[in-house]
Amino acid sequence: MQARTRSMNRNSLNLLVDLSVFVGFLAATAPLFTGLAIHEWLSLAVAVVIIVHLLLHWNWIVGITKRLFGRVSRASRVNYLLNTLLFVAFTVVTFTGVMISEEALPLFGLRLAHDGAWRQLHGLASNASVLLIGLHVALHWNWIVNVARRLLGLGAPKRKIAAPETSTPTASEVSR
Repeated sequence: MQARTRSMNRNSLNLLVDLSVFVGFLAATAPLFTGLAIHEWLSLAVAVVIIVHLLLHWNWIVGITKRLFGRVSRASRVNYLLNTLLFVAFTVVTFTGVMISEEALPLFGLRLAHDGAWRQLHGLASNASVLLIGLHVALHWNWIVNVARRLLGLGAPKRKIAAPETSTPTASEVSR
């Protein structure tokens, strides 16, 4: 029972962090709605939560990376590729956002040259991130629904709720 509670607590934390990234990113993609200052500060906060997300899933990242060119399931490879693309896109969005900052950095006395190329790259990476997040949510939809059902007390999940990225590969995954 204690292992099950620990698993649910871990899944609850993962869902909370993932939901924070998702909602924060969606809000940050609408600077005309939030205003530029909120857009910039919210984006920086989302970047911090993404770092927390990566740390929570570090064992999975290391485990799959070590086995990537060996015997790993196709689903794990697709998940790894998608997550790598998301990381690159988020990194580009964050870096270019800092380069074009008009609100956050000037508060610290930093003013960078506003180059149209940075702004264009920022928009392209942001659009790519929206697409990749959609794919990421679709790939993990069953896990999201099952954990949410458990947390809301809506009955037992239809399948096992362990997310692929929260655990190291099992022997059966490695042998596929």
